[in-house]
Amino acid sequence: MPDWVGVCALISLLLSLITAAAFALFSGLLSDITVLTGSPPVKRITFAYKYREGPYRHCGQLIKETLSVGPKLSCICIFYDDPKKVPGPQCRYAVGSILSEGENKADEELLKSYEMSGFNVFSFPEVTHVVATSFPHRTFFSVLLGVRRVYPLLEQYIKERRLCAHPFLEIYRAGRIQFMAPLARQGDFYVPEVRRVERRLSEDSDSDVSGADSNSECSSGSGVLLSDSRESSLAAPSVRSVPTQDQGERDYRGRSSGGTSFKGLHWEQTGGQQAEREEQPHGDSNQKGLEAPTQEWWGVVEEE
Repeated sequence: MPDWVGVCALISLLLSLITAAAFALFSGLLSDITVLTGSPPVKRITFAYKYREGPYRHCGQLIKETLSVGPKLSCICIFYDDPKKVPGPQCRYAVGSILSEGENKADEELLKSYEMSGFNVFSFPEVTHVVATSFPHRTFFSVLLGVRRVYPLLEQYIKERRLCAHPFLEIYRAGRIQFMAPLARQGDFYVPEVRRVERRLSEDSDSDVSGADSNSECSSGSGVLLSDSRESSLAAPSVRSVPTQDQGERDYRGRSSGGTSFKGLHWEQTGGQQAEREEQPHGDSNQKGLEAPTQEWWGVVEEE
């Protein structure tokens, strides 16, 4: 006589495994990821945001806050530091909602709602070239999978081409997570709170540190890379890229450091790079500069 209890338990286990596998596949476990250099996925944007310093795993709370005000708006996250180099309480990030894009104007009522909820308003410029890719955003698990799968590919892509790309942005809209890092005007992607922190650090150290200006040169500052603190460990696939679509890539290799390398998406700059930067002009004098971060540049964030 068969053990019906055992059979039922086995069937239940198999169904659970099938359901879990289907859920993971639907969330993007095997989705194709192509990293490219080219036009950004967004134009000039105006967004409402809140700035925080602390472990990146706490950014979920800000995401809830911004969606509570504008649930139909696209969410944006900007990460500025590498938690392997910067202590968790000192990591800097901003989270908010995109209010307008391009020439469109922000809705006044929505703008007031965000301001009354304690959000600040800032704009990012439209740049000509970024390193970018996207990932499906179908379930909460998509975020964990996306962070775990995308950033290693971005790391490899940037390292192989010796590009200077920072900070790193995640934009959630239309069922996709857009990952991007600008290759020019990086200083314009620093919200005022980050600039104030850099000035304070510069004053405290009494050092004269050159900033990350509006060109695509790498600064000697901190950067970004998201991973262990925000998701479980998942194997990363090999990188796929389309070199024929990498517009302007040579220009940004030349203007970034020739000795740049990555270790988990951090920039290690050589002395030769600094000498090269000092000999070269700093670009258009009308472009705004930024006092540089004081740690090394990173690309995506792995916390302890």
